[in-house]
Amino acid sequence: MTLRHRPVALPLIHASALTLAALCLAVTLWTGIDDRGAALAFGVLVAVGELTRWSGPEGREAAPLATAGALSYALLGENGGHPTLPQALDSARTGGTPTGVAQIVAVVLAASLLGSVPHIARGQGPALDQPARRVLTVGFAAVCFQPLYGKGVFDGWPGHAYALLLVALLALTALCDAVLAAALARSRTGWPFGPLLRDELRALLGIGSAVCATGAVMALAVAVVGLWALPVFCLPLLLTQVSLRRYAAVRATYRQTIASLARATETAGCTPAGHARRVAALSRAVGRDMGLSEPELNVLEYAALMHDIGQLSLVDPVPAGATAVLPAAQQRRIALLGGAVVRQTGVDGAVAVVVERQADPYREQPVAARIVRAVNAYEEKARDAGPGGPLTALEELRLGTAGEYAPEVVEALARVLSRDCLTLPLVG
Repeated sequence: MTLRHRPVALPLIHASALTLAALCLAVTLWTGIDDRGAALAFGVLVAVGELTRWSGPEGREAAPLATAGALSYALLGENGGHPTLPQALDSARTGGTPTGVAQIVAVVLAASLLGSVPHIARGQGPALDQPARRVLTVGFAAVCFQPLYGKGVFDGWPGHAYALLLVALLALTALCDAVLAAALARSRTGWPFGPLLRDELRALLGIGSAVCATGAVMALAVAVVGLWALPVFCLPLLLTQVSLRRYAAVRATYRQTIASLARATETAGCTPAGHARRVAALSRAVGRDMGLSEPELNVLEYAALMHDIGQLSLVDPVPAGATAVLPAAQQRRIALLGGAVVRQTGVDGAVAVVVERQADPYREQPVAARIVRAVNAYEEKARDAGPGGPLTALEELRLGTAGEYAPEVVEALARVLSRDCLTLPLVG
């Protein structure tokens, strides 16, 4: 039996975004643009935000300024005390179909595409997931707000209630965006939806909260002060973005340092070339399948990269670095030596714990140590078994679930290998 992944949500979400974008562009071209000053100002803001797009922590593509500008435009009712979309407002009050939503989506889409041109020219354009999410989330926010505003539902609301309404709508929109992001990632990777959604929601607590707050503040400020409020209230978000980029650079340097330390065993001839990288990549995939969170996956990956570093302390190197076949006492000695080395490097103590405990009985190990132990054994056995090595190695791990390897880890490993190769049978 094999697991064949069918990415159902991927074409569905992309098709929905494409349909909405085409419809909104057609309506806007037919009816024209109302309040061109506001449309131009917010369009420039979104385009500039796309120009400053960057890869955030954990490889997430981030364009906070563009997102905040797009959401504030979707929730904009007035510009300096005057309605921003009079055509849509009149149509809504008379019971017709408002064109405001279509204009908002069309302006945001056009500005996003314009801002992405330099990235595309460098071969670094955003994947289709990014514009699809932008179109759907902005459309969702506009549909929730503009028709009700056009009908005068919010007339007479006190200022604090109106502000809370905008914040609530933005929070709901952010939740929808997190669901879309998790569904798209699930379709592309086959990873469990629950942990993916949890990671997306956790990410909202950082830059996501700043984006929502800035979007609400800009919509309220422009309604009272006018478009001059945009550059003023964009400044805090720009400063936040600069800080996050510096943080991402530090994280990248940190990971490069760990990768360099991991290569020390290869340079010394203790392990085969690429062994640590293969174990780390496969361990992270298994951790994903088991539902580990992003911080847990980072600890797991770093520990997998450095799991053999204890061999540097040995007088007599292990042949081919194959520690999985050594007696349990010798495995634990190497693991403890590795943990001591990791602690001296200043790496996170949680990484050292995983390295130290990778040779313990699996019932006493933390989950990350169980994964590193099983994946390392699989990689060594598959490498040494010749043709048919992966199947042979997996079968040996299955036979070892009685005492050496955690059954749930071996099952997750088999699922990952089955998804990647479509040739290995699922456990059970």
